[in-house]
Amino acid sequence: MPDTRARVRRHVRDTPGVHFNRVSRDLDIATGQAQYHLRRLVRADEVAVERIAGRAHYFDPEFDPWERRALAFLRRETARAILVRLHADGPTRTTTLVEELDLARSTVSWHVSNLAESGIVEKSDDRPMRLSLARPEQTAALLDEVSASLPDRIVDRFVRTVDSLFE
Repeated sequence: MPDTRARVRRHVRDTPGVHFNRVSRDLDIATGQAQYHLRRLVRADEVAVERIAGRAHYFDPEFDPWERRALAFLRRETARAILVRLHADGPTRTTTLVEELDLARSTVSWHVSNLAESGIVEKSDDRPMRLSLARPEQTAALLDEVSASLPDRIVDRFVRTVDSLFE
């Protein structure tokens, strides 16, 4: 058991913001086993857990709450695409993101709302509203830490497909 727990701890530290299911998949351990070890690691303050936009993400406790939220969103393909675009182009309108990322307006709105609520993105007061990164330098530094996993990309693409059916 301690060997498995050490593997789980190492994986969380090597993959900040990792989603619960990915821990199980990446380490090829049963879901219950991953849950047991993650729970023990959280109780021992060796790993931190945050529920962000409906998913549990795990981190090294050294990451502050803002970094945890940013990393969690950077692990999601659509949110990451929005953040990359804001980083590259600076303040941008929502309609520009819809066009350039070829996403449904509802998808972009949902992600932007979550990003703004979490303090990752800021919305301007002027009209038309413009979006910008709340902490551009910190976001740029975290971009290098994260690459979306294939299962995360598949889930995001499924959600986009469903959204397009309702538009």
